Amino acid sequence: MSQKRRFVAGNWKMNGSLATNRALLNDLSDSLKDATAEVVVFPPSIYLQQVSTILEDSNIKVGVQNISPEPKGAFTGEISLAMVKEFGCEYVLIGHSERRTLFGETDADVARKMKATVEAGLTPVICVGETLSERENGQTEAVIATQLTSVIDTIGIDAFNNAIIAYEPVWAIGTGKTATPEEADAVHDFIHCTLMKYSDKICDLVRVVYGGSVNASNVESLFAKENIDGALVGGASLEAEGFTKIALA
Repeated sequence: MSQKRRFVAGNWKMNGSLATNRALLNDLSDSLKDATAEVVVFPPSIYLQQVSTILEDSNIKVGVQNISPEPKGAFTGEISLAMVKEFGCEYVLIGHSERRTLFGETDADVARKMKATVEAGLTPVICVGETLSERENGQTEAVIATQLTSVIDTIGIDAFNNAIIAYEPVWAIGTGKTATPEEADAVHDFIHCTLMKYSDKICDLVRVVYGGSVNASNVESLFAKENIDGALVGGASLEAEGFTKIALA
């Protein structure tokens, strides 16, 4: 079992409303007031003001699902790091598989967003993971190594000094499937080994969390593994009771 402070985050994706957000966050603020884990929610950016206001006096922190690496300008539909910081946002989700597969984000895009996030003083949560065909073809480690080293080679290992890495096998997101605890732990160990090639110190600091259909039923077996430092939770984070069980596991 990992000795690092556990990190548990809820990625709401494109879900929520003013009413449901309020009900969920009020429940979570109460049920997680004594949580020892670092707990973060990632709402759609349009709700950042509401969410940060509700959570102002709680120990739950706020992140944003996506940002532009550009500081300002003619980028219709984008939001900047300076904007989200004004609403108390402390974390940025970078390179989620849905951003990569549905919106064509490349490793170069991920590196630019991570560089901008670090320079803005926010905490990057960078996502890596393989598709089902890549796993079946034995390419899991090669894919993840490329996703990590392309960022490291572009902006340097120090960018990971305050980062969190989320391993999210693409085939296990929103499918109800999940990697076995042993499969997940092995990939997390590989991620640590990849970082260690660049810096022992940063390898020791970085938390690697699992993000593939985590729920209240499988979380304890995942968290029992040595290399799993927490969870990036999708659908289960939209329901207070289930997310509370995960955060307190």
